[in-house]
Amino acid sequence: MISVDAMGGDRGAAAVADGIVRSAKKNPDIAFIVHGPEAELTRLLGRRRELLGRCEIRHAEGVVKMTDKPSQVMRHGEGTSMWSTIESVRRGEATVAVSCGNTGALMALSMIRLRKLPGINRPAIACLWPSRSPQGFNVMLDVGADIKADAEDLLQYALMGASYARNGLGLARPRIGLLNVGTEEHKGRAELKLANDLIAAATEAGGFDYVGFVEGGDLPGDRVDVIVTDGFTGNIALKTGEGTAKLVSDFLKEAFNATFLSRIAALLALTSLKRLQKRIDPRRVNGGVFLGLNGTVVKSHGSADALGVSAAIRLAFQLAQSGFQDRLAARLASAGQARQGAAAQGVGGAVAAPGGASNLNGTTE
Repeated sequence: MISVDAMGGDRGAAAVADGIVRSAKKNPDIAFIVHGPEAELTRLLGRRRELLGRCEIRHAEGVVKMTDKPSQVMRHGEGTSMWSTIESVRRGEATVAVSCGNTGALMALSMIRLRKLPGINRPAIACLWPSRSPQGFNVMLDVGADIKADAEDLLQYALMGASYARNGLGLARPRIGLLNVGTEEHKGRAELKLANDLIAAATEAGGFDYVGFVEGGDLPGDRVDVIVTDGFTGNIALKTGEGTAKLVSDFLKEAFNATFLSRIAALLALTSLKRLQKRIDPRRVNGGVFLGLNGTVVKSHGSADALGVSAAIRLAFQLAQSGFQDRLAARLASAGQARQGAAAQGVGGAVAAPGGASNLNGTTE
């Protein structure tokens, strides 16, 4: 069961409804709980044959706007479609929540209502990045959940990213890289150098291979499957990538429309151009996954159309079918126990916490 916030996106409930119908047509196994004003959602979804017996409408009058502050939503968000969407996951009625709404508010509500997994310091947002790798995409995290990340946080991102790659991309043993200003071990801030050592020591417990430091040029490459970085750097990289893809698309359109001969050339290359457009279309990889919470949340782009919403729902369903949430929790627990044992034996080095105590954020109860 997928819990869907029908409100809050730039295109309104109609785009979300169309995305739900599109998903239902392609996959007869998906069922939905859709949250928003009952009268409007009944008009948009009530008569669709594809949703017969597969869609429950849950009335929620309020809407979280893109301009709302997360702190305000945390205090007064009860009764909104976003709150109701998260509650369905918290109560176990749905496996994954999907929303196009305000990212900050969605993360705030998710943390308050779902809570963090034991041992997780900072949740992360993971996105899929078009790449030359065999699966066609790389995972990058964090892309904006928190602008800060110390060495232990980056280790946790590596563990969560590896689990996401296994369950979302079907990679048995993902390759992890840590984003830095160079691949040499002496480069980067102190926390990056420490994270480099921690991630390298966690490969067996985390079930991944570590390739070391990677650079910005490796984001769309085939050297790694998962790129680990802090939310400040990741968000800038993500927005830069989206802007560059749009710029290239606009330049191609201008070039092929420049002259009569170029328009003929465009017709001759139409099949190749459509293939390229499909491959770099950000709607196909729409959906950032909130990792590190007691429940899975997929954040769709606010401007997503029906195709983008459908892609986010497809990702949510795939994660739900794989048992991703339970697998992630188990992997984090296993890695935490391994680190706790290594620290007790003086192997791998524990991270010093304020006050001199050992900070084993990777451990679980």
